[in-house]
Amino acid sequence: MTAVTNLVLDPWLPLWLIAALLAAPLAFALYAMVRGVRGQGWRIAFLALLGAALLNPSVTQEDRRPIDSLAVIVADHSASLDIGDRAADRDAAVAALRSELDDMPGLDVRVIDAAANGTDETRLFDDLASALADVPRNQLAGILLVTDGQVHDAPDGPWQGIDVPIHALIAGSRSRVDRRISFVEPPAFGLVNQSVTLTVETATQPDDATAPPPIVTLRRDGEVVAEVPAGPDGRATVDVPLVHGGQTVIEAEVPVIAGELTAANNHAAIAVNGVRDRLRVLLVSGEPHMGERVWRNILKSDPSVDLVHFTILRPPEGQDATPINELSLIAFPVRELFDVQINEFDLIIFDRYRRRGVLHQTYLENIAQYVENGGAFLEASGPDFANIFSLYRTPLERILPGRPTGTVIETGFTPELTEVGRRHPVTAGLSGAGPEGGEPTWGRWFREIDVQATAGDVLMSGESDRPLLILNRVGRGRVAQVASDQMWLWARGFEGGGPQVELLRRVAHWLMREPSLEEDLLTASADGHTLRISRRLLDGDPAGPVEVTGPDDETSTVTLEATEPGLAEAAVRVGQPGIYQVSDGERQALAVVGDLSSPEFTEVHATAERLTPVIAATGGGAVWLEDGLLDLRRVRPGRDTAGSDWLGLVDRQNYQVTGARQTPLLPPWVAVLLIVPPLILAWRAEGR
Repeated sequence: MTAVTNLVLDPWLPLWLIAALLAAPLAFALYAMVRGVRGQGWRIAFLALLGAALLNPSVTQEDRRPIDSLAVIVADHSASLDIGDRAADRDAAVAALRSELDDMPGLDVRVIDAAANGTDETRLFDDLASALADVPRNQLAGILLVTDGQVHDAPDGPWQGIDVPIHALIAGSRSRVDRRISFVEPPAFGLVNQSVTLTVETATQPDDATAPPPIVTLRRDGEVVAEVPAGPDGRATVDVPLVHGGQTVIEAEVPVIAGELTAANNHAAIAVNGVRDRLRVLLVSGEPHMGERVWRNILKSDPSVDLVHFTILRPPEGQDATPINELSLIAFPVRELFDVQINEFDLIIFDRYRRRGVLHQTYLENIAQYVENGGAFLEASGPDFANIFSLYRTPLERILPGRPTGTVIETGFTPELTEVGRRHPVTAGLSGAGPEGGEPTWGRWFREIDVQATAGDVLMSGESDRPLLILNRVGRGRVAQVASDQMWLWARGFEGGGPQVELLRRVAHWLMREPSLEEDLLTASADGHTLRISRRLLDGDPAGPVEVTGPDDETSTVTLEATEPGLAEAAVRVGQPGIYQVSDGERQALAVVGDLSSPEFTEVHATAERLTPVIAATGGGAVWLEDGLLDLRRVRPGRDTAGSDWLGLVDRQNYQVTGARQTPLLPPWVAVLLIVPPLILAWRAEGR
């Protein structure tokens, strides 16, 4: 606490009026004095005392309590500070600054840990603004940024009207070499079975023009697909085919060079979603029937399906009196469809087809080979599947999972999910299936072809638990078989109908390898900085532990919890962006957390350039910690705040008045006693 005494004036009249009242008499008195008129000295004294009385002077004594100024230390905790010894240098510098500033009288110190929220950019000034929201600007003495200089929200000039210096203390080395790689405008989507064009860019700092261009290695879901040298501009362009729908993780990597600052940015990754263009589906109906329109309507309602549909109205051996001009004008292009163009179809469906001499055995053999080579085939059985005209008595026998017994069951039954069906993603959670052990709410069907499942998984059963829907893998392809032609009853809403659209859509997408419908599948995906893991198994319990390997090669164990039959999931919060690998011992999955092409990872060398504009605008200075700390000084407002060997903090000299006392120097009675004698003496001198 200090006491300060000041002389203050509290005029009885406005100053201009006092000046107007005294100016003329004072001028006359001075003129008379020059002319030798007696008593003018007393007249001037009278006017002076009168003016002093009108100004009403007083002595004010204030009790003042000093207010400490505030020095702010901003510690950068972004991911790039984990490189080398930067974090240790930062912590040592913060501790040293804190110790030195604490010893300065009249100065408070606040340390802010900034950019520690796991974002993909270093935003020190956003965190600084939030931390200073409760601090009056006239209380700030200065701001000290302890960072590597990679600040992505640095202003290009003064910051928020602050008139104190912003200093930068740079952690890191000026001379360390670093190489980085990043994708240039990568696509988010690509067409399945087609290539996406990717461009990667490499750069080395400091640039060495004599060094050979690096070799860029590209991986697709962990598998090396290309190794190409970067061009003179540091770029390389590669076409990478997408082989499945859903997420494909594509990685790019360049070798680490000797003495490199960090290998963290020698690796970049993106996730490209594979989408199918228009799916080409061939539907062959063996004869007109009630369910034919159901198949056609479901397939035609999907805008992504390019449907080719043929219905055999009259077999070649059929003879009747129909005139030629009334027969179909389009001949069934058997050779074009089942020989020349068969591999152009994504899915072939036979609906109640039987051997009628339309398709030669050679073409049926082509279909079997098409499936074994990776194609998809769905067979919806009709009554003829159980007799001598059955497709099972053709080369298709080796791909069909259900063998007919020769019996056709024509009685009402309600389709039900099997135990496997409740776990398989094609039928799991199918609407109306009912709880396990309960009855479904679907309508009944009235015909089923009795088959014996010789391969694959039976997902639905019919009368007396006979196989109704069977899925199977054959070679590189897939086959589905529906042992009934009564699904149209669901489409008509008979007894409440059923989920025919949902079921057929799932079956078709499983046949075409939709990743989300795989029955034994481990997946990993990123939602921000949350890693979501799911595992689906038909055999055994999917719940249990999985191993998660982070970008720093550290491994942790995560326990999955069952969420529904055959499915277990877990969500894990991760802090470090990068590629995470999840494995259960047999399967593995990759997920990209964060944007590995963000500035935080592509630019990691220490620099003062980003902060130069705001430092210059505020009168601050820049110091490299590898050169040692500079002296800190308190300076008065308006003085220089940085030098070649020192950094300054403004001494605000703020205070709070806790009490005040005012004593008049010329009370009215004193003023009268002082003014009257000169007036009398002036009158007496002038009267002689």
